[in-house]
Parts: sequence; structure tokens; C-alpha cells
Amino acid sequence: MKHIIVWIMAIAVAGTVAHAQEQMPVLRQGISVQMATTSSAHAFPEADNQDAWIVAITAEGRLFFGVKPVTLESLLEAMKATPRRRDQSLYVKADGRTSFGNIEKVLGAAKIDWFESAVLLTNQNEGQRPGTLVTPKGLEVVLGAAPSDSILVRVRSTGQPSPAVTVNDQEVSLSDLQTMLNRALQNRSTRVIRLQADDGLGFAQVAQVIDACNSVKAKVSISAE
Repeated sequence: MKHIIVWIMAIAVAGTVAHAQEQMPVLRQGISVQMATTSSAHAFPEADNQDAWIVAITAEGRLFFGVKPVTLESLLEAMKATPRRRDQSLYVKADGRTSFGNIEKVLGAAKIDWFESAVLLTNQNEGQRPGTLVTPKGLEVVLGAAPSDSILVRVRSTGQPSPAVTVNDQEVSLSDLQTMLNRALQNRSTRVIRLQADDGLGFAQVAQVIDACNSVKAKVSISAE
């Protein structure tokens, strides 16, 4: 009798595992990079879809459209030749050590291909239990010109780990940036921040600033050319 009970339990467990495997989403193959870490990114589960548009950028600046290596010129050609839905997003999966100039080049190609925004995928400052699936998260940025009355945030290289940051030409430390932005955005009907950053800065450094802008619920506009 005990053997029969054990046999039935084994079948039940196997059935549960099989059902869980059927329910588990299939993670798409991708390029491995060391993404910048942020704390206020939003969830974008669609980035794991098989038809998601993902451009990966390695630390050295190599580009991949999906898993296909491309140059900046062939990236634009591939984007134009690949059908997409009108509501489809572009996800940029960049290594935090790559230069921000590489990010801007990809965003420039996205703008030419009629994307109005893009999502910069990042890691999050949150614990995850081993074996759990992590939903992709990122910071959405708007492409193109920002309103003339938007807040101007400049990020400049200092040769040090922390860049120099100004809000409407007023210097501010990264630790005080969120407070300064909240003050600058008070009583505004549109919360838009125009971001300008040195090309040579590491993406991780600029991501800290975009993260602070995102944390105060402001749209970040990058005029990618």
C-alpha cells in the first residue's frame, strides 16, 4: 500500500512540474552585457517577447540587433527592413561601461526609424531569490526636441567616478539631484527634463542621472542626432 501511495505522489509531482514548465515563459536568447544599476526603473515584460526589438551594446561599443552583429549603418538598414507593430517599443540593452555616445548613436538611428521613445534596460537595486525569473526593467526616454520651457540637466565629465551635474546651470551633487529636480519642477503642468551629457561619459554614470529624473516622475528627453 505504501508503494502505491509513493507512486501516486510521484506522478502528481511530475504533473505539477510539467504544468509549471508549460506556464513558465520562454526567455529569449540575448547578448550578455553588464547593465547599469538603477532603482526607479519600470517593468517592461514585453522585452522578453520573441519579437521584441532589442539593440545590445557591449562595453567596447559593438552593436547587436537581437543577436545579429551590426554596424551603425547596417543597424538602421536592418531596422528599416524588419516589420514591426506601430505600438512596438525599442529596448536598448547597453553595458554600463560603454560610452554614452554609443547610446546616442543608437537612439539617433531609432529616431530616423520613427521611434518617438526608447527604453534603456537596467539592473535593479533589489534582491532576487535564486532561480526566480526577473522581469526586464528600464528607463524610458523621449527622442527629439523638448519643450522650450523644460528643465535642462547637463552631465559633464570630470575625470572622476562622479560626473559634474547642473540643473538649469546650477551645480548640484548626485545625492541632492532628486531634491533639486523636485524643486525645479514645482507647479509645472508638464514635467519634462532635457538631458545633455558628454559623449565620453560611461553609460552607468549618465544612467544615475536619468534614474533620478525618473524617480521624480519626469519625462527625460534626449535630442539624439
